[in-house]
Amino acid sequence: MSENSTAPDAHAERDRTVPGPGPESGRGPGRDRGEPLFPGGPAADPAGSHHERRIRSFRPRRGRVTAGQGEALRRLWPQWGLDIDGLHRLDLGALFGDPDLPVVLEIGFGMGEATARMAAADPGTGILAVDVHTPGQGNLLALAERDGLSNVRVANGDAIILLREMLAPAALSGLRVYFPDPWPKKRHHKRRLLQPEFVELAATRLRPGALLHCATDWEPYAEQMLEVLTASPSFDNTQPDGGYSPRPDFRPLTKFESQGLDKGHIVHDLIFRRNDA
Repeated sequence: MSENSTAPDAHAERDRTVPGPGPESGRGPGRDRGEPLFPGGPAADPAGSHHERRIRSFRPRRGRVTAGQGEALRRLWPQWGLDIDGLHRLDLGALFGDPDLPVVLEIGFGMGEATARMAAADPGTGILAVDVHTPGQGNLLALAERDGLSNVRVANGDAIILLREMLAPAALSGLRVYFPDPWPKKRHHKRRLLQPEFVELAATRLRPGALLHCATDWEPYAEQMLEVLTASPSFDNTQPDGGYSPRPDFRPLTKFESQGLDKGHIVHDLIFRRNDA
């Protein structure tokens, strides 16, 4: 879902705007707000009323879907997509067609370009990519088909419900949270994803030795991430000095990140390892 959004300018591909009515947003005459945008595609509110309403770290949004993205959703969602309804436990081996495939969860993938590049570079790892941005979901599916990426699955909905209700303990080999919504206003800080409760929930779903990798270009949020992760008894910083990590080669530098760096933005990576505690 992405439980994500980004700081101004640095990652414009993660469009957080809420579309108005009209055919491009899928809300033309005769279509209710809660009706699926694409028959057989991602649901508008997959968890519905099955789980408690809480403060969310993401803004549900549709955005403008291109013809190519819409076609990918119609054709590929039944095969490679899933709705996070919180009603059943996922069998990741069955989902990816390989019970031995290590699976990394990526929360928030924007338009999916970086996700597709990471999947292509590491075909021996499955990527379960979560977002709520319909154009991005369609774009990632189209990229996966174009590049022959059989190790990508796209999930629609709330990543918290996915972790808590649908994944078994120690099911994941890694967790990536790249450029989540920084919620810069102080009154909105409670909406930030990287909180102690989230970190400990994630720890229960990660195998010992699994990496939790975060990245942000919002300095105050980076400081909060470092504080929260350092305080967790379930994770150890991979940096001996206890600080931020250099960007690893496996995390692609996107054009939007490059534009942000050109404007003086500082990107911080944080890489922590799930310990045996």
